[in-house]
Amino acid sequence: MAATPLLELRGIDKSFGPVQVLHDVGMSVYPGEVTALVGDNGAGKSTLVKCISGIYTIDAGTVLFDGRTVTVNSPRDAADLGIEVVYQDLALCDNLDIVQNMFLGREQKRGIVLDEPTMEQMAAETLASLSVRTVKSLRQLVASLSGGQRQTVAIAKAVLWNSKVVILDEPTAALGVAQTAQVLELVRRLADNGLGVALISHNMNEVFAVSDRIAALYLGRMAAEVKTSDVTHAQVVELITGGRSGNLGLPPEGPTDFADFMPGGQL
Repeated sequence: MAATPLLELRGIDKSFGPVQVLHDVGMSVYPGEVTALVGDNGAGKSTLVKCISGIYTIDAGTVLFDGRTVTVNSPRDAADLGIEVVYQDLALCDNLDIVQNMFLGREQKRGIVLDEPTMEQMAAETLASLSVRTVKSLRQLVASLSGGQRQTVAIAKAVLWNSKVVILDEPTAALGVAQTAQVLELVRRLADNGLGVALISHNMNEVFAVSDRIAALYLGRMAAEVKTSDVTHAQVVELITGGRSGNLGLPPEGPTDFADFMPGGQL
């Protein structure tokens, strides 16, 4: 395991008016590893991702990228660092083909016209580097692709621009069994190619199948960040639902026994 995380968060706070959503959150994403970010609905996963990607600015805390402190005030700042996010809605245009989608907003030009041969070559090389073989033609409209193929295009689009960290938001949520297996294989391949991958998922089987470490959020706090091999499914579920599993997780809040209320612990 690399000694220095590609992406490291320390003490991240985020509030919306009087409501504090993130409390002193820390998290690390290492090169060549998949870090699964898990948590119940409302735990703060989406807010944390939007802070990382520059959609939201943090109220307090530090973001380090490749060992140096950085400021991320916009999605462009994140992209310039090498952070790409693939959201659950994929942000693909059905009426455009694969190449057009992969270069949307970043089109290559030769003079005043689009450099179609260069874009096709770059798209083909990116898909080949990810060992993607399910796409018949780069000029297929996205509307004609299956759910798994669409997810593949969205991931390839994210890694096209020399990204170092890829964050995937529920990439298999709407997929069948075979397509899910293809996407998980692709997720693992991203890490094997040296990228740092953060995977948001509710599916514990997928988390344990593909991740190297697990970061569990509970009510806006990081309950635990552990190696996947060091915990069980049951422990992770307890971290998600209660913030604690045995000695692992957040410290207990307040007295744990009625006797603790009494002087000297006596009833």
